[in-house]
Amino acid sequence: MSTAEREPLISERKKQLGPHEIPTSVRYGILAGVWLGTFLSSVNMTLVPTMLPSISSQFEKSHQASWLGTAYLLSTCTFTPLYGRLSNVMGRRGAAQTAVFFAGFGTLACGLSTSMEMLIVSRFIAGIGGGGVNTIATIVVSDMYSLRSRGLAQGVASVFNGLGLGFGGPFGGLITDWLGWRWAFLIQMPLFLLSLLLTTFNLRYATKGKGKSPKEVLKRIDYLGSLTLLIAVGSILVFLSTKYNSDLPWSNPGVIVPLALSFIFSILFIIVELYVAPEPVLAPFLLRERIPVLVGISNFLVAICNFSITYFFPMWFQTVMLTNASIAGLHILPNSVSMSMGSMFAGWMMHRTGKYKMINLIFGILPFIASVLIIQIHETSGWVQSWLSIIPLGFGNAVVLQTMLIALLAHTPESHMAVATGFGQLFRGIGQVGGVAISSAIFQSKLDWELKQRIHAPNADEIIAHIRQNARLVASLPPDIQRQARDSYAASLKAVFIFASISTLLAFIARLPIPETDLDRSRFKSGSAPATPVPPQSLRSPVAGPTTASASSSGATTPSRVDADSDTESRATSTYGATRQSRPIMKPRRRLSMFESTEGGMDLESNRVGGSARVSSMAISV
Repeated sequence: MSTAEREPLISERKKQLGPHEIPTSVRYGILAGVWLGTFLSSVNMTLVPTMLPSISSQFEKSHQASWLGTAYLLSTCTFTPLYGRLSNVMGRRGAAQTAVFFAGFGTLACGLSTSMEMLIVSRFIAGIGGGGVNTIATIVVSDMYSLRSRGLAQGVASVFNGLGLGFGGPFGGLITDWLGWRWAFLIQMPLFLLSLLLTTFNLRYATKGKGKSPKEVLKRIDYLGSLTLLIAVGSILVFLSTKYNSDLPWSNPGVIVPLALSFIFSILFIIVELYVAPEPVLAPFLLRERIPVLVGISNFLVAICNFSITYFFPMWFQTVMLTNASIAGLHILPNSVSMSMGSMFAGWMMHRTGKYKMINLIFGILPFIASVLIIQIHETSGWVQSWLSIIPLGFGNAVVLQTMLIALLAHTPESHMAVATGFGQLFRGIGQVGGVAISSAIFQSKLDWELKQRIHAPNADEIIAHIRQNARLVASLPPDIQRQARDSYAASLKAVFIFASISTLLAFIARLPIPETDLDRSRFKSGSAPATPVPPQSLRSPVAGPTTASASSSGATTPSRVDADSDTESRATSTYGATRQSRPIMKPRRRLSMFESTEGGMDLESNRVGGSARVSSMAISV
């Protein structure tokens, strides 16, 4: 082919803009698409609790109703970490389209479900995309903004997340009372379509490579790790449900089998992630780093606290105060507003000061204060305590989640941003499932004990079973039994709130050792020349040949060559974090990647470009 024939192709490639070069209108279109998806995902997390009585009464399967919430969170927990990898191998747009499609399709199936089993499966499908939307939104913001500005941008993103979490409960109650529970799902479909269109037409900026075929994408997915995680977490949920919701004895096979399976598959998951998976969902090299582990622990405990309270706080007003579902759901709205304000505040402060630790220490204690205030609520509490006690919870946890995300990214090489984001989301997802499942087990166990201590009628067992299965029944009980039921619900919900307060206090303690990092520090990106001279032995890396065009600060289009052989990788040295010293990379057990890009011969999964979840050290200086 002649030079003249190649010129149009070169011109076409030069026109592709990077995430920092795209026009403002395109950037806003991308953010509108992914943040709309984030809002809808958050709505669906908290949509169901106020709809459970109507759904369970229609299908007459109240004992399965709790799975409508846990099925969504289970799939979110299991599949969310995959999107960090998918965004690398499919490209940002392909991963975003996949997430929005699953979320929208699952939500549509929920509205069309004809049985409780079908509704549970549909919720699981919706969760596959719901968690991915949040991860892709985080990755896209990380692409388009500098580390210091990223805090402010993520603060705006969390406004949509907070509004969705707060809006889901009252929205579900109002639509159920007005049009029926199915329309709470179906009415979202135009918004899902709008999110998909905005993402498809705007999310086209050039990244440093993408998968060359669907076959290659499928090869790199950690199927075994995802399956073992799904079975492990699902078995724990089944155990908690059968032991505490159904109140089966410990000797029952329905209790023993899921408990044993959860233990076995948890061990298998760890083995798969450490030794088997080519690209594990739980990046092992991050487990060896102190700061990512502390951030993960904090995310896990914060999510437990958030979901323990947000799922059970409305029940207090429904069962103890005897308000309707709509009013009970509205009590979560102050939490949503405060979350949005906290996210914006944390982002603005980090953007203004370039620091995150001090605001984390000051405002990170607020969730514990809020949980203590919520524990003190009683039937005669005024409107100030009833409506405003939850505000410090939302504000403080929003600040914590924002600062911890920036702390994680600040201590992670830029080539591994997507992997680190999925790592943090995994711990948060497990915490969300745990928050609902563990607090539900605590609540049901305590409620059963409290009711048996108070109700001694001839048909006490039947009355207790009905009270436990249907919260709406409390308002229609005879006055004497109603009083006993309300007191039992009050004591049981207090136990859940105490559990949440302990979780958030432990999260605060876990964050204390995380150090401050200057967000204005200079890190040269993958393949670019360092600002200061570097010893020759520190420049050795897995990338052989001349510097790539995307890595060059001058924008030259020098050809590049990527060598992904493990022998070359084993000779590389790098630094990890601002205080790391250069150290040799140990020879990996398996070839890290056979993945080649069609764009300039760049390998997205190499250390310098896309990052691998399997490596223990990266060729990058911070």
